[in-house]
Amino acid sequence: MALKLEMQGQTYGPFINEYTERDVMLFALGCGAACDGKTDLDYVYEKNLKVLPMFAAIQIVDAEVTKTIDYGFEWGGSLHWGFDLHIHQPLPRHPGKLSTKVLLKGLFDRGEGRGCLAQHIGETFDEAGTKLFTNESWDCALYDGGFGGPKAPRDIVEMPERAPDFEIEQAIPLNQALIYRLSGDDHPQHVDWEYAREFGHPKPNLHGVSTAGVACRHIIQAMFPGEPERLTRFKTRLTKSLYPGSTVKTQIWKWDDNCIHFRMVDANDPEMVYLNFGLVEWN
Repeated sequence: MALKLEMQGQTYGPFINEYTERDVMLFALGCGAACDGKTDLDYVYEKNLKVLPMFAAIQIVDAEVTKTIDYGFEWGGSLHWGFDLHIHQPLPRHPGKLSTKVLLKGLFDRGEGRGCLAQHIGETFDEAGTKLFTNESWDCALYDGGFGGPKAPRDIVEMPERAPDFEIEQAIPLNQALIYRLSGDDHPQHVDWEYAREFGHPKPNLHGVSTAGVACRHIIQAMFPGEPERLTRFKTRLTKSLYPGSTVKTQIWKWDDNCIHFRMVDANDPEMVYLNFGLVEWN
């Protein structure tokens, strides 16, 4: 199927998402919160409920948005490539309605056999019209390169050569992808073994936002524990598929007073990098 290049520059939506405290808690569980029954309970317990900031990301990567902005790519080769999330106002924990408009800003050619990169920019507002967050999200369609489009702009966050200031390790539960998909990303590559193998995966992989949500929790735990509402920016690239059952390590470097750089590696093989070029800012 040929790419629908004419969809570039068009804005879609608004996409309406009504959420409850249960949705907030389910999302956090899908990002590995409290997998030991005690760590990060504030994300999953209504007594002092906190919203994991990565919840903002699902507003432009759920099934409805993806199927609406179908620019003609091969679904089986679709992977989340990265995102740059700016939080202008923390999401209230109480039930509410969110409205998101998404711009398909551009399609970029990585070449035959390497895929197409799609840049989406979503803006999300609450019921009063207040802008809560802006999400620049990138997808890679592995089987749709070589169409003659422009190359994506270079955008690299420097990774320090010294040892990390903090490292947090966690085993990814075998059912984490099954939990996370209930938050709205129901792509079969995360649950269907036969489908995953058809498209080059040894088994179903973990969603990109779930992977990033694990790192987000680790960074908050290290830098401003118990205050996720302070996070204002989360940026990263997804550089390798993560499979449930793996053990990961988030490596964190202090950069400025209110900024860190990070990456996530395999705890048993640090050369295997799942998230790279990561940056987090807070107030």
